[in-house]
Amino acid sequence: MRKRLLATAIATAATGALLAPTTTAQARPTPPHPASVLDVSDVPDVSDVPDVPDVLAHGSRAGTAVVSGRNEPGTRLTIDGVHTSSAHTLPVDYQVQETGYWCGPAATRIALSARVAAPSQAELAAQLGTTEAGTDHISQVTGVLNANLGTGWYETKEMPNDPPTQEQKDLLWNDIVLDIDNNYPLVTNIVAPPGNQPPGYPSDQTIYHYFTVIGYDDANRTVLIADPASFGGNQVYWLSFDQLASLVPPKGYSA
Repeated sequence: MRKRLLATAIATAATGALLAPTTTAQARPTPPHPASVLDVSDVPDVSDVPDVPDVLAHGSRAGTAVVSGRNEPGTRLTIDGVHTSSAHTLPVDYQVQETGYWCGPAATRIALSARVAAPSQAELAAQLGTTEAGTDHISQVTGVLNANLGTGWYETKEMPNDPPTQEQKDLLWNDIVLDIDNNYPLVTNIVAPPGNQPPGYPSDQTIYHYFTVIGYDDANRTVLIADPASFGGNQVYWLSFDQLASLVPPKGYSA
């Protein structure tokens, strides 16, 4: 309730990737099948976690790749947080998802890492009830985030309208600012069809996916995404807020 009151005050003051082998990727296929985004035959040693010192070093316009490189499942990067007059990003332990259907666990892990020593993707997959068909609903992520943090901060926000209403967009932006300013990354469940996709996504397929919002820039109206799929090596990148808002429907997010 306290968070809802904070979000209302801000509004008043301001006035799992799954890539199927068919044309459309299915987030929850029936029957389930082992769809795969990544080749997981060679998981690297992740004991050496490199630092990425400044996520604003290359700017914060949409499409600016902050981290783009190694694509092996389990690859880890330590992302430092930055706070300027217009931008605020959180420090997280980023990790590429270890299977093609663990985008939910990986995105949840990234979010948790901003506040605690996060469990492994495997542990979170068990907590989330993730199967080869993916993580069924964003509410499962909300419950696991709160359970691991011992708080009731996170709430499930649905965005059923496509395109979203202005009210839904305003709520999403206010949630992003409120959560990031309080050191809580958001986890979003997105649908990315051909013609409306983040960088590196397979352009001929619709991707059902989870990724984590770890920052925002109010001046450029952009959001910083930690994307566990690492499509084309795009791991942490800036996305316009308007595009993020268009990707969430008809799913939702944890904030």
